[in-house]
Amino acid sequence: MKIGIIQQRNTADVHNNMERLAAKIRMLAHQGAQLVVMQELHNSLYFCQTENVDTFNLAEPIPGDSTDFYGSLARETNMVIVTSLFERRAAGLYHNTAVVIERDGTIAGRYRKMHIPDDPAYYEKFYFTPGDLGFQPISTSVGRLGVLVCWDQWYPEAARLMALRGAELLIYPTAIGYESSDTPDEQQRQREAWTTVQRGHAVANGLPVVTVNRTGLEPDPSGQTNGIRFWGSSFVAGPQGELLYRSPENEEDAQVVEVSLERSEQVRRWWPFLRDRRIDQYDGILKRFDV
Repeated sequence: MKIGIIQQRNTADVHNNMERLAAKIRMLAHQGAQLVVMQELHNSLYFCQTENVDTFNLAEPIPGDSTDFYGSLARETNMVIVTSLFERRAAGLYHNTAVVIERDGTIAGRYRKMHIPDDPAYYEKFYFTPGDLGFQPISTSVGRLGVLVCWDQWYPEAARLMALRGAELLIYPTAIGYESSDTPDEQQRQREAWTTVQRGHAVANGLPVVTVNRTGLEPDPSGQTNGIRFWGSSFVAGPQGELLYRSPENEEDAQVVEVSLERSEQVRRWWPFLRDRRIDQYDGILKRFDV
């Protein structure tokens, strides 16, 4: 499968962000992409740096204007598109939602982000209700996609459940970056930990992983911090964790990366981790802390 990834530097102009994404989607289609993945909350700036009730005006229903926009692009380019939207489910009830658009422009499925962070400059619990759709792969014309979102990528349980339910590919739209007061060494440790844990999900489950991050500096609207410098580094890893492609840290990037889903079958024959799981001994995983 040929997978397109789009790592973009966003501005406060939602229309401009979407039009630039559309141009890159068309470009990747001309390069043969069958599936395109974009970064987390790709239509706007990453607005969770502050808590502001007016920001809820960015949320939209699903289906809605954005799914219509990307649905039209999917039909035009004959590609499956993985979007990441700020969903307005009802007044006062909002989700961070990935929507997968089929080639014919219809909605193949959605995933609501399950793990919601609440850290300085990442005040997502203010905006997003935790997902309630579970860890269910989305069936498409290019395969069963295990779509998760950003903070979910640190949790091996989420990747495992997607794999156990038949996902053929793990996908993570992402928004993560550097805190300006951290030393350069600490920043790189964080970036490498982020890459490593997801490559570990690929290895443990015998599945390719596609992770697409933002890039560029986005100022803190409150002025209380120096903003977030998103570290880019979007990547595609194979089922043994091998890096098939990695984007630069500080530049926009749009690439087509070829992934063999058939290879996962062979890797799982060599390393039959699913066969050897001791499912009779895992009750403790359901506890917060088992001491």
